[in-house]
Amino acid sequence: MRLLKRNWQELSKDTIPNLFSIKDRIILISGAGRGIGRHISHSMAKHSAFVYCIDKKFPEKVPNDVKKNMFNVKCDITNNRSFTKVCQNIFKTHKKIDVLVNNAGVTFPLDKKEVFYPTKKWDDSLKVNLTASFHCSQTAIKYMIKKRSGSIINITSINAELAFPKNPAYIASKGGLKMLGKSLAKDWGKFGIRVNNLGPGYIKTDMTKASYANKKTRLEREKMIFLQRWGTIDDLIGPCIFLSSDASKYITGQDLYVDGGWTTNSGIS
Repeated sequence: MRLLKRNWQELSKDTIPNLFSIKDRIILISGAGRGIGRHISHSMAKHSAFVYCIDKKFPEKVPNDVKKNMFNVKCDITNNRSFTKVCQNIFKTHKKIDVLVNNAGVTFPLDKKEVFYPTKKWDDSLKVNLTASFHCSQTAIKYMIKKRSGSIINITSINAELAFPKNPAYIASKGGLKMLGKSLAKDWGKFGIRVNNLGPGYIKTDMTKASYANKKTRLEREKMIFLQRWGTIDDLIGPCIFLSSDASKYITGQDLYVDGGWTTNSGIS
């Protein structure tokens, strides 16, 4: 027993850190100019991945502690030609693309004056949240297939499972992104390419700051969360690293909800 225990401890010491390692992986993250995408990019770069932050603008410069590993790339992901050029340049430099995180997203809820949901808000939401993610995935897969490996992570939402009011385009686009992930997982699994969905619950970001600042709304949300707190951006780092690493190499077509238990809650007290 002592020998088995010692062998396990030695194996764990050597294997577990490598299992979750993303060192030298080439990771593309859309919508990485701010918010969740920016924070995830910084964290992955600190774990020695080469992270390409893709966005239309960057309010912040690359932090000094990750300048060698984190790169800002200006690109409108709704322009497929532009994103294709980005992938071509990255592949030319590194000869591979390991991970794509489809993080870019927009939300346009009904204004107080609006009764019916505007068609423009619908079109703009689906263009970024769903159609652009489809094109980005299709493009990245062309390079992943060369190495017969790769991981695509779609940042969906608990809105992909549950109906929330006054924002049908966001709910529909996240539900569509969820099913897109499953479809691509089925089509490309034979080439070693994995596609999974990571669904945040209520996370404190710029997008949710109005809801969080409203005490009544904040407390209503917390009642639905088993852990009785809103999530932080840090809560998403571990799952992203997990899905980018060999620790998840036999996981594809799955939904991982980082929601403090919301999607499991029946609502009955």
